[in-house]
Amino acid sequence: MLPDWVFDENDRLLMAAALAEAEASGHRGEIPVGAVLARGGEIIARAGNRRMELNDPAGHAEILVLREGGRTIGDWRLEECTLYVTLEPCPMCAAACRQARLSLVIWGAADPQAGACGSVIDLADDPRLGPALAQRGGLEAERSSDLLQAFFAKQRQSS
Repeated sequence: MLPDWVFDENDRLLMAAALAEAEASGHRGEIPVGAVLARGGEIIARAGNRRMELNDPAGHAEILVLREGGRTIGDWRLEECTLYVTLEPCPMCAAACRQARLSLVIWGAADPQAGACGSVIDLADDPRLGPALAQRGGLEAERSSDLLQAFFAKQRQSS
């Protein structure tokens, strides 16, 4: 993960919006992961996890925000877009980000169980998959991690 000084004020504002999506997701009983897609520094799509609500195994925040972003700009190629997501993308989401041809992915907390941007595997940089996915991790990592830990602690208490 990168030091905090790598990120600018606009990155922090956009990650704050992703954190708001994560919080809303947690309030709905979903794992609190949120994402926003920005183009030119402006949010064009936002989503939180909705796997349970949609009964969709692909209902991750990243997938939902990529779908909305494609509809918004009228193209599946999101080459001038940056994805802000509160948790390191999993293999499915990292592959989708590569397919979408994002300019950059900025993520919060590392995922030691399923992270595909270097924590467990590195699909973002695997040369066998074509051009690398530019990505930076660690922005608001503590806040992102705190949301997840509180959610799972509550889940354990109620079971």
